[in-house]
Amino acid sequence: MRAVDRDDADVIVVGAGPAGASAAHWCATAGLDVLVLEKSAFPRDKICGDGLTPRAVAELARMGVDTRAEDGWIRNDGLRVVAGGRSWELAWPELTTYPGYGLARSRMTLDHLLVQHAQASGAKLAERTKVTGPLTDERTGRVVGVHAQPLDARGRADGAPRTFRAPVVVAADGVSSRFATALGLTRRDDRPMGTAVRTYYRTEGTPRHADAFMESHLELWDGTPGQSNLLPGYGWIFALGDGTANVGLGSVASTPARQSARGHDYRAMMKAWTANTPPEWGFTPENQIGPVRGAALPMGFNRSPMYRDGTVLVGDSAGMVSPFNGEGIAYALQAGRVAADAIAQARTRLTDDARERTLATYTDRMRADLGGYYTLGRWFVRLIEHPAVMRVCVKYGLPQPVVMQFVLKLLSDCYEPRGGDWVDRVIAGLTKVVPNA
Repeated sequence: MRAVDRDDADVIVVGAGPAGASAAHWCATAGLDVLVLEKSAFPRDKICGDGLTPRAVAELARMGVDTRAEDGWIRNDGLRVVAGGRSWELAWPELTTYPGYGLARSRMTLDHLLVQHAQASGAKLAERTKVTGPLTDERTGRVVGVHAQPLDARGRADGAPRTFRAPVVVAADGVSSRFATALGLTRRDDRPMGTAVRTYYRTEGTPRHADAFMESHLELWDGTPGQSNLLPGYGWIFALGDGTANVGLGSVASTPARQSARGHDYRAMMKAWTANTPPEWGFTPENQIGPVRGAALPMGFNRSPMYRDGTVLVGDSAGMVSPFNGEGIAYALQAGRVAADAIAQARTRLTDDARERTLATYTDRMRADLGGYYTLGRWFVRLIEHPAVMRVCVKYGLPQPVVMQFVLKLLSDCYEPRGGDWVDRVIAGLTKVVPNA
């Protein structure tokens, strides 16, 4: 698959977030020569809730990432849901497929740790190297590498542009994915789109310091709950175990157009919500660390095809955020693993056609596993866009333990795909009978 006298690597990975680091790790583990190109320098920040569900923890375990508390990880026991003036603590389910706990860690250190793990597996990393576009074969149009520009510490061009060649390029360059866009792989307008903002607060000496539950607020108020204005969206509070908590809010719409039409000032919403949280939580300007920052959340496979002509899309570049809960890390890690397997298998094929067919199995496998679930997520988003539906669900659904158990497994994507209890079987059945996203 590799022409030693021409190619710089067997695989080039564009972007070193969780998806890129996972792809690099698994490709290197399979014996491939991997080059990761990252426009920033580590450690670097990313906008995220910093929470990992049991599904993400299972992917970290597959990779062999050590998640001990002494190494900076904090475990959580489940999800606390706050709505209607009440709260419910829901423990993560005990499953054979996933562990019964989640994790939290800031993206500042998580991404750095994952790319170091990929390097330890054999991948090579070039930081401050901005990929400016694909390199294509003039005869076939197939991607055979990338054009890149070295950057200095301020992000300015530093030296002559470079070209790197490889038979396969993994695009892990995030929601905008300029690499995919340059190839005509544009985002779909019939997929949900979310927006989220977050910041950090010092929590030493407060009840939020080492919370054993990830907390989700389904209702946001700019004053006393029930006696003030109900803000659109949902909020979260994730303790990070290092004296800080990640606090944020977001909203989701069934299409990018509907999301844009809302025109919400999310930073103002964040200020109004946190200003009216209990004083003992310490969510004050004095305790805030850094600004409120925001990002788009591409959902439900919003860019396709996920493989074409030598380019594999993983993570946010393919829109792999869950419409149910806004999580992207678990699916980014999974996509990197599945993509690497397809790439390694393609390397053993003897003809170009056979290699292309094998690489295309990546899309088939991702859609088979997540397509039905993402379709359910799209329908879910359409329902909760109606405030009346959301009010009914909060008032009548949340107090029912059976309903809450179903909701926890569905929203967190933590259920047994085969066997399990009746909740697992219902969710698994639903994902199989609906059309794949």
